[in-house]
Amino acid sequence: MRTVYLLAVAGWLAALPTFAQSDTPSSGADRSADISRYLQDLFPVQTEGIDYESVYDALTQLYANPLDLNTASREELAATYLLTERQLSSLLTYRTDFGELLSVYELQSVPDFDVPTIRRLLPFVTVAGNTRLLGALPTPTDNYLIVRYEQLIEEQKGFSEATPDKKGNLPTRYLGSSGQWYARYRFSRPRAFSLGLTIEKDPGETISWLPSKRRFGADYVSFHAQIQNRGRWRNILLGDYQLQVGQGLVLSAGFVLGKSAETVQTVRRPTLGARPYTSLTEHGYFRGATATYGLRLNLDVTLMASRLRRDANTTEGSEEGTIATSLQTSGLHRTPSELDDQASLLETNLGGHVLYHNRQQLQVGLIVLHTVFDQFFRRRNLPYNEYEFTGKQNTLIGVHGGYVWHNWNIFGELARSAGSQTNSGGIGAVGGALISITKKIDAALTLRHYDRNFHSFYGNSFSEGSRTINETGAYVGLKYTVYRRLTLGGFVDYYRFPGLKYLVDKPSSGFDYLLQIRYTPNRQTAFYALYHEEHKEKNLPSSKTKEVVGTTRRSYALNAEYLLVHGLSLRSRVQWGGFSYAGQSTSRGFALVQDATLDYRRFSLSGRVALFGTDNYDSRQYVYERDVLYAFSFPAYFNRGVRHYLLIQYSVSRHLDIWARWARTDLTNQETVGSDLDQISAPHKSEVKIQARWRF
Repeated sequence: MRTVYLLAVAGWLAALPTFAQSDTPSSGADRSADISRYLQDLFPVQTEGIDYESVYDALTQLYANPLDLNTASREELAATYLLTERQLSSLLTYRTDFGELLSVYELQSVPDFDVPTIRRLLPFVTVAGNTRLLGALPTPTDNYLIVRYEQLIEEQKGFSEATPDKKGNLPTRYLGSSGQWYARYRFSRPRAFSLGLTIEKDPGETISWLPSKRRFGADYVSFHAQIQNRGRWRNILLGDYQLQVGQGLVLSAGFVLGKSAETVQTVRRPTLGARPYTSLTEHGYFRGATATYGLRLNLDVTLMASRLRRDANTTEGSEEGTIATSLQTSGLHRTPSELDDQASLLETNLGGHVLYHNRQQLQVGLIVLHTVFDQFFRRRNLPYNEYEFTGKQNTLIGVHGGYVWHNWNIFGELARSAGSQTNSGGIGAVGGALISITKKIDAALTLRHYDRNFHSFYGNSFSEGSRTINETGAYVGLKYTVYRRLTLGGFVDYYRFPGLKYLVDKPSSGFDYLLQIRYTPNRQTAFYALYHEEHKEKNLPSSKTKEVVGTTRRSYALNAEYLLVHGLSLRSRVQWGGFSYAGQSTSRGFALVQDATLDYRRFSLSGRVALFGTDNYDSRQYVYERDVLYAFSFPAYFNRGVRHYLLIQYSVSRHLDIWARWARTDLTNQETVGSDLDQISAPHKSEVKIQARWRF
């Protein structure tokens, strides 16, 4: 064994100079391209049921706080969605046999790891705390302050001067200024501690101090304080947080992808426990405290408590008094009606999780979450709301488990909801397996069933819709590495909805499938082609009787990424597709996109020119755009016009980084942009964004 180890290290040392010259993790301005490249590859076409902003936020947090390859668990490594089951098993076996890694480049000596995989992994992992040769190295801290300001150049209707109507009434206008600003402070050390504060004001919102109305300065304020790995205390977290447990039937958060261009690894949810909440999405998190304590080496107990006011529409009921009819998730409080909804519903959550884990092979957990509202909750009396949650209390009880056997990862979760009304009591279940059949073939199988009356407010398990309710389905995904430069991937997903849905007035079904081919001849060049076809049933818009018919959406994408000269990379993309109702003409759309990025020392300049055209909103084209760090942009291109932007990043010093972004959309078939209070009385829309980061 010792001989094998010495040969492995010798091979790594021999290969290191060549590998390091071309594959050293980038730094400074150049590193921010890693996230954009990864996201563009993951989401070549937009799909439903994915919270893209939360995914981006989790990815940037992983980028800012890379995983230590010597201490990261299998679940944490699996959460990157970059490693197959065979590679995960090989890495853990290698750590057991040879001890801690000396460098990330030692991954070349790990069986089943190849250079393309290591390249993709480099931005998100590190090696710290190594004691084998150099003694203990300190785990780096991340201590920074970010300030950002953004503004639309053109005036929107909501910010225009209000003119009284004939009765002397003033029309609705936004109450605050048109600028948006944001600040974030974070001081953290991976697996040790984290302290963070996030503040944001959206366009149209005011800054006010009215404690009686629960307004404290900026519209959105989020805070957390966390310590980890203090003896048997695995994790203690105060403030805003999320929990990722089991397959997400009860608690789901962070980097969960669902169906994407990664057709195998993303169907399983890793159990990561409690994590600080730092996103700008103003819903879907807890506010209070949670702690995880290790009763034994392989037995953890987590308790959580949360008390948070939610935005909700409220009205007066005949018997229950004030009732809430829906939860508002936009996070916008710009008009009197939006302010009336702000923090109008008090929600209390109490829960616990018991987890048994054995050598990272066996995992079994029990979870309970009890939710209480201070007001009666009942959605509007519409047919598709018949089985929705009604009442003041909801309790979820679930069990989850997983077992790793060789290159098989078998997983599942079962949960039941019980509310204070007769329409509760539904079951949710999901299970499946990830399999590395050979070194070249990986597969995924997932089955799920969510009753019409299964109510989970913080769940986000694998599904076709945006919620785990009223759905049964089966998914099969495959990935075949023909050789290290050429891969083929695809999936097929069938689903049915036993109850009514919004804009679908009868039980319905559907299926979709995706095919992808990717060719990477060298580190500087990559090509891929993708086809995605989706069949669903929806109400026919022109039918007065709400006739439900089949719909078909087809999406195509061709993408090429290449290095023109040293420091100048280009990305060319064409995507097109169509959407049609059965018996109706097809709505078609396309987008031609050219990106360029210039990196020179501390300076980075990237830009885009995109030509697009769609018949209507049904054939819209989603295209990911690069943005300043910790900002997300995945707009829909529709109508006809040109979209272009420039993004500049400059590292002034090792402490200070500055970003500036300018973007503009010009429409050729419209005289205005937007609608209602967001309408611009011109055929163009321009955005300016400036951001600075100071590292202490």
